[in-house]
Amino acid sequence: MRKNGAARVGIGGPVGSGKTALVERLIPALHRRGIDLAVITNDLVTHEDAERLRRTNLLAPERILAVEAGACPHTVIREDPTLNMEAADSLDRAFPTLDLILIESGGDNLASTFSLDLVDYWLFVIDVAGGDDIPRKRGPGVIQSDLLVINKVDLAPYVGVTLEPMIREASTARQGRAVLCTNCRANEGIDAVADALCAAVLYQPA
Repeated sequence: MRKNGAARVGIGGPVGSGKTALVERLIPALHRRGIDLAVITNDLVTHEDAERLRRTNLLAPERILAVEAGACPHTVIREDPTLNMEAADSLDRAFPTLDLILIESGGDNLASTFSLDLVDYWLFVIDVAGGDDIPRKRGPGVIQSDLLVINKVDLAPYVGVTLEPMIREASTARQGRAVLCTNCRANEGIDAVADALCAAVLYQPA
C-alpha cells in the first residue's frame, strides 16, 4: 500500500471493451474481501461513466469522482496525470480509511498506458469482439500492463474467435505475464481479478 493514502489501480482499454462493467463487478468482490474503496472515472467531456456507477448504488456517490480529460483520454493518465492525482488525493483526504482507489481510463486504443506517478498497478481490458488478432498487434497496453484481462469471453463463438489460441498468443506477447479471462455479464473470472489486485497492491494472499 502507498505510504500516503490508498493504493491506486488503473483500468484501461479500448472503447467498449467492458471497463465500466468490470468496475461494477469488482466493487462487490472487493467489498467481500473487506476492502474500503473509491473510484475515479475519466471521460472526454462528460461524467457518463461516473453517473452510470452512481446509479448502481454499489458505492456512496461521494466515493465516485469524475475527471474530464478534454483531450485524448490517455493524456490525463500518462502525459499529465495531475487531474487524476488531485482527484485521488481528495478521496484520500475525505476517506482516511481507504484501501484502494480504482482509476478507470476513458476509452482509448491499444497504445493507452498509465503513468506510474499515478498508479501502483494497472490492468488493460480487451474483448473478444474486438478480434482475436489484438494480442498479435502487441500494443503498449497489451504488452506493458501488469495484468491483461480478456473480457466478453462468452461472445467468442458468436464472433468467430477461438479463445484458447487468443489466450496463448496474449501470454506469448506478454512473455508469460498475467492474463485473465472474464465474462462480466455472468460474473465469471471476477474473483480472480480481485484476488490479483489484492495480492499485488494490498498484499493479501489470493
